[in-house]
Amino acid sequence: MKMTEIRELDTKSLNEKLENTVEKLQQLKLNHSVAPLENPSQLKAMRHDIARMKTELRMRELNK
Repeated sequence: MKMTEIRELDTKSLNEKLENTVEKLQQLKLNHSVAPLENPSQLKAMRHDIARMKTELRMRELNK
């Protein structure tokens, strides 16, 4: 997910998206510990997406 896509979302939907992505990351980590993933770079991409979402939420919080 790109930063422009994240900025287009409102705060409520961004929070929901963040929660869903964190849950997916935890599930992928669990699956990866049991059996290797076909594409382990998915974990890195999800972590980056989570960081982008948290950054945008923090920027919105500071700009109030």
